[in-house]
Order: sequence, then C-alpha cells, then structure tokens
Amino acid sequence: MDYKLYYAPGSAAMGVRVILEEIGAPYELIETTIDMDKPRPPEQLALNPNGWVPVLIWDDNAMYECAAITTFLCDRHPQAGLAPGVNVPERGVFLQSLVYFSHSVQNAFQLYFYPDRFADSPDGEPGAQRRGLRRLRETWKVIDDQIGDNEWMLGARFSAADIYLFMLTTWLDTSLGHPSTDEFPNVKRIADAARHRPSIQLVYEEWIAEN
Repeated sequence: MDYKLYYAPGSAAMGVRVILEEIGAPYELIETTIDMDKPRPPEQLALNPNGWVPVLIWDDNAMYECAAITTFLCDRHPQAGLAPGVNVPERGVFLQSLVYFSHSVQNAFQLYFYPDRFADSPDGEPGAQRRGLRRLRETWKVIDDQIGDNEWMLGARFSAADIYLFMLTTWLDTSLGHPSTDEFPNVKRIADAARHRPSIQLVYEEWIAEN
C-alpha cells in the first residue's frame, strides 16, 4: 500500500519517514515548509489547518499529529515489529512515551521556538523562552529516568518510541542554550544506538554528517 507524506527537513515528518522506511511500504514525499514566514500549500492546509507536518495520506484518508501517525502505522504494519500489540504489557509504556514526547517534550521546544504563542505580549516572550529551556531539561530528565538500565525505551526490544526519541534529540541545539544529551546518559545511549539503523542513516544522512 502506498502512502504520501507532507514533509519538511528538520520537522517531525522525518521521524514518520523513518517509520515508513522500517515498514518497507512505498511512499511519496510532498515537500512543504516549516518556515512560519512562508505560505503552506492550500492542499496541506485543507488536511491540517494548523499548517504543521507531518500529514499522512493513504487511499482517500489523511491524518496529522506525529504520535497518532506513528501509532497508526505501527498497528497497520505489525510485521515490522515497531510496537507492542494491544495485549502486550509494554503497550502501556509505548503509548505513554509517544504521548509524553508529543505533549510535553515537543511543547517545551515550542515554548522556546514559538514564544509568541505562549505570551500575551512581546515583553513576555523572553520569559516563555526561558521557561522552555527549563522545561526541556525537566522533560528529558523524566525520559532519562524512565529508561534507566533498559537497552531501548521498552526494554530489550527496539520500537518506534526509540525512533521518536532520536528525532527529538536532533532538535537540541546547545548553541541556543538547549541541554546536551550528555546531561541525560540513558537518552544519549539510545540515540547513539538508533542512529546506526539503516533507516535513520538514510533519512538523517545530512544531519548525521554534520553531527
């Protein structure tokens, strides 16, 4: 089955593309932008009025939100082994991790990169950014503690949660005051291991060459 993916480098769509590579399903990338000063294609806005990517299209259907797309693809392609089944105990931690990544870690990034969304006036934006930096450290510490001595997010098995973790670590930029993954050794260990997978090597080739 074929998929289409609204896609922009540096966005969460890269994580979804890694999952599509892991699944082995044919897909087409529809290039768009995450630059807030540039217009989005009207076809993209019709599917996601927020203007964000990723947006996944299949048959006559479409959906957005990275965590939702990740869960959908994993469940639709169980042969890829990227998620525990609904009756497997690790399923709860898998869903918990995806939602926490989406609603807490990504929200901390948004506080920093888009402070105007969280402040009543421009005067309040520096405070929102400072809170975003503190929140990044708080949320990554929660993930680091959750991982503990596990080989991967869910224990001994690699999953889409590890792909999501890797994706989010690529957004950290110490030159902007973000924490380094060195502060979170368990996160760093998994991110370093995940980057060797062929799917991540392909999708993140340029980022890996620069880092």
